[in-house]
Amino acid sequence: MSIVADHLKLIRPSETKAMTARANALKAEGKEVITLSQGEPDFDTPDNVGEAGIRAIRDGRTRYTAVAGVVPLREAIRDKLLRENDLGYTLDQITVGCGAKQIVFNALFASLNPGDEVVIPSPCWVSYPDMVRLAGGTPVMVDCAEADGFKMKPEDLERAIGARTKWLMLNSPCNPTGAVYSEADLIGLAEVLRRHPHVWVLADDIYEKLVYGSARFATMARAAPDLFNRTLTVNGVSKTNAMTGWRVGYGAGPIELIKAMNVIQGQTTSHTSSISQYAAIEAIAGDQTYVPRFVAEFEKRRDLIVAKLNLASGLSCSVPDGAFYVFPNCAGVLGRRTASSKLIATDTDFAMYLLEEAGVAVVPGSGFLASPYIRISYASSVEELTKACDRIVDACGKLSEEKAA
Repeated sequence: MSIVADHLKLIRPSETKAMTARANALKAEGKEVITLSQGEPDFDTPDNVGEAGIRAIRDGRTRYTAVAGVVPLREAIRDKLLRENDLGYTLDQITVGCGAKQIVFNALFASLNPGDEVVIPSPCWVSYPDMVRLAGGTPVMVDCAEADGFKMKPEDLERAIGARTKWLMLNSPCNPTGAVYSEADLIGLAEVLRRHPHVWVLADDIYEKLVYGSARFATMARAAPDLFNRTLTVNGVSKTNAMTGWRVGYGAGPIELIKAMNVIQGQTTSHTSSISQYAAIEAIAGDQTYVPRFVAEFEKRRDLIVAKLNLASGLSCSVPDGAFYVFPNCAGVLGRRTASSKLIATDTDFAMYLLEEAGVAVVPGSGFLASPYIRISYASSVEELTKACDRIVDACGKLSEEKAA
């Protein structure tokens, strides 16, 4: 009899981590590999934030904290949500976790009963459907076409909602597509949700400040104030503040839900690192003049990589409005063969070909429940991105022009 629980059989291995592991293995063999599979800014944590963490250690802030987080951090989060998002919460409506990922998991684990459904627009972050399954729920995936900007339409949401639907999960800007839901988009979805008062909204806003050009960030609790009391707003410091390893995320919502999430957290991690919490206060309430610089650099990289990838035979890359990913369509390379006559039948085959032939690690779209696409992170230097794109263009040019019968 296996020691491993049956419900773990429902969980798919992360394609993102798998590709990164393969890339690291090749590097260990001495091969040069450019890794564009990780969703992590390449910037260092800003000095003022790092110094706040060091100061916390020196001040002895290294003991247990309240499960929901230290009061000064929750105050900073409360003030940020009011100042930047026009959302008013009390401190007991806010909880802090080990990254936004734990906040999402706690919410699902605290709210889902067996058979409850969660509507998730697809393509989506790899962890969403698996977290739903681990919490005993059923993910209901809604395909969002590239022609619609990879965004869910109101009529799609209407069709997906059933009697057991508990949540709609929205990630904007979106991983992996970079799609950004405008205020008008959210208002359209809210019209549907008003007809289904049993459905709650989980708004994952982790890429909130990484938007480009004319795109503007919007969040459901602000776009549709009447849905405020059935919306959980999730955010954190990982992406905007280059603090992925510090593991600080937060959620704000109705007291009943937040209390239940705190019960879950109290029996798992207890709380996130006390040192990280004090650094996060500075990240949220302190000097953030570095953020526009980060955003401008990401936008420059986005424009570079989109232009270069559209030169590759068989690839078509649209321009994302947010986050730091591109999601090129690779349908044009499927059915072609490598120089050794190996068939490129799927986006996974293509991703492996790029890794082995070009030394570039990307993630197949199948990992995000969308084929035939690949996800490329542009959270790397211009020099590295230029070299990687040139390799991809060259590798695509080496594939046979005639598709297999």
